[in-house]
Amino acid sequence: MNHHPHAPHGSTASHPAEPALAALHARLNTSLAPTARAWLDQALDEAADHPGTHGPISIWELRIAEAGRRCGPEHADAARVLLLHAARADPDALARVYRQGTAAERRAVLHALPHLVPGPDALPLVEDALRTNDTRLVAAALGPYAARHLDAHTWRHAVLKCLFTGVPVDVVADLAPRAHADAELARMLGDYARERTAADRPVPEDLYRVLALTEPTAAPAGPCGGSRTARKES
Repeated sequence: MNHHPHAPHGSTASHPAEPALAALHARLNTSLAPTARAWLDQALDEAADHPGTHGPISIWELRIAEAGRRCGPEHADAARVLLLHAARADPDALARVYRQGTAAERRAVLHALPHLVPGPDALPLVEDALRTNDTRLVAAALGPYAARHLDAHTWRHAVLKCLFTGVPVDVVADLAPRAHADAELARMLGDYARERTAADRPVPEDLYRVLALTEPTAAPAGPCGGSRTARKES
């Protein structure tokens, strides 16, 4: 990214240039205690003033590690996404933070991808997260970046992984348009439903919702919906 995503050093109300991140920053500012808000403002200014890699570890990478303690676990994801954006982290830096980070830090990297990587360069991180059994990582991996760049085969298996692991399909970005008229996904869902039924195990309700979206007559966009209708496997 070529633009400076953060206001000049010393600004106490600086926001990223991207509207979605500016809104995220505004929401975070209303939620944080004054001390946490001051820490975040300083950390964002440091990241903006000293992006890239400096020595074994950059100052902004240290701040990413501190974010959970400084901002609280419930706000750490948002703070880390803002820090990654302020530091203009490129795919190599994102991969380094992902490899070396905790599960929470990896999740933040995945959330940051659509804001930082315009092309498919960071797909290995998404694919790694989808191979894990950490449901929060799987959910984070299936955001807008995956919707934009995952190939059809990998994306279908990611949807199935949600059903296997109990991750709600609502987390899958652009589920309706990608599932629309996807006969191969419908086949995979039908096979899985039959396997569950044969084993006398319940079929996840989400399976029927996705199956309805694969119909050629289903609306290609809109909220994930569907019901247990004629497509239910017996």
